[in-house]
Amino acid sequence: MIDEKIAYQALTSRDSRFDGVFFVGVTSTGIYCRPICPVKAPLAKNCLFFASAEAAEKAAFRPCLRCRPELAPGNAPVDSSHRIATLLVQRIEEGVLENTSSLEKIASQFSLSLRQLRRIVHKELGVSPVELKQTRRLLLAKQLLTETTLPITDIAFASGFASLRRFNDVFNTRYRMPPSRLRNSLTADTVAVAGDTSSLLLTYRPPFDWASLLSFLSKRAIKGVESVDNISYARTVRLGEHTGWIRVVQVTNALKVEFTHSLTPVLPVLLGRLRNLFDLDAHPALIVAHLQQDPRLGESLSKDPGLRVPGAFDNFEMAVRAILGQQITVQAATTLGGRFADAFGTPIETPFPELTHLSPIPERLITVSADEIASLGIVGARARALLALAEACVSKALLSDVVMQPDRAIMLLTSLPGIGDWTAQYIAMRALRWPDAFPASDVVVRKNLGGVTAKEAEQLSQAWRPWRSYAVMHIWKNLTPGKVG
Repeated sequence: MIDEKIAYQALTSRDSRFDGVFFVGVTSTGIYCRPICPVKAPLAKNCLFFASAEAAEKAAFRPCLRCRPELAPGNAPVDSSHRIATLLVQRIEEGVLENTSSLEKIASQFSLSLRQLRRIVHKELGVSPVELKQTRRLLLAKQLLTETTLPITDIAFASGFASLRRFNDVFNTRYRMPPSRLRNSLTADTVAVAGDTSSLLLTYRPPFDWASLLSFLSKRAIKGVESVDNISYARTVRLGEHTGWIRVVQVTNALKVEFTHSLTPVLPVLLGRLRNLFDLDAHPALIVAHLQQDPRLGESLSKDPGLRVPGAFDNFEMAVRAILGQQITVQAATTLGGRFADAFGTPIETPFPELTHLSPIPERLITVSADEIASLGIVGARARALLALAEACVSKALLSDVVMQPDRAIMLLTSLPGIGDWTAQYIAMRALRWPDAFPASDVVVRKNLGGVTAKEAEQLSQAWRPWRSYAVMHIWKNLTPGKVG
């Protein structure tokens, strides 16, 4: 059963995370849409909400020609164009889509032929896979030309071009200017270079509570992998075969990311991971306006309107941290996380004494036994849960590139041994970036809401939907039992 008030809030926010979760039928037009439809949002009184496109059509609504409900993620394979195109872009950015065989591999994941894949990509993006690859390469090159001082030759190869001549020819043809012209627009505000690193900016919608986000991450930082102080976040990075480190600080209305040049080939993936980690795509004004309707959260919202939901740089790393945190304190879980990284991570040299290891990957974990994990002081049940998680990730059943519906992801997580609803909701909230996740059984949430039961907390949370993850952050940070009426 869809709560119409909650669905309308999600509709007016046009948050892509709700795409495919529900559909809206507009009674004044007889058309049904996805919640990300670009047309002006209809009046609430003219909206009917459906869990599926089939239900909307059964109610005699016609599909919108603008947002095309058949492309919503989570539908049948024949209707998964958006997911396929998204996966293809990810593969290009990861540098693993270089020939026909890799295209065929992606097609096989969706039980499609290479010809069907090409047709779907053209329908979704208006270009062929080859044209898509070229565009992504040019956009990466333009970003590097504009925001760094890397040599043009290095940029050409980092962007995937086989030669500088080919890069110059394609750039001139597409943009009607030589690559060097963009260099003239460089400013001191957008470029910083120090030895083997470059810096660029990531923007966000203010307000943005950087201090609170750093405080949250600092308490949960994995020793050897992450380092957090009062002004910055730094970590080691492994993206495919590329390794290095990053450091992030806040500047005026943006975050400045310093990255090693070893990560230049995977820069778009890196930036996407950081946008997720720091919740840079949030719409704080919309979220605050909705949550302020509940007086319980009013004081916290006034105090911290820019509070974000910290995401995950690495989904497997985040899920491991969630399992380690079951039924123990944050500090104890952080200690175990450091031991885990030291035992199963990969050593790396950095200029920071605090950054010594790359985070463990599932492929490494499935080679060890539960007893080896338990020897770190991790109880047997959690050791077995970590192995089950690693096996599910290696098999791509969980936390893979393919967009998953939150309910399905939570169901798959709770089907693994040792993972209950709290852990699944926490992973959905941070790793899967689901804005309506709510760990109702969380001890601090229940205590700060006045000592309520998990069932009562779930009932109270209905007023905060579809932004319950943000409500949780305010409850954790600012609510105390004495302030709850």
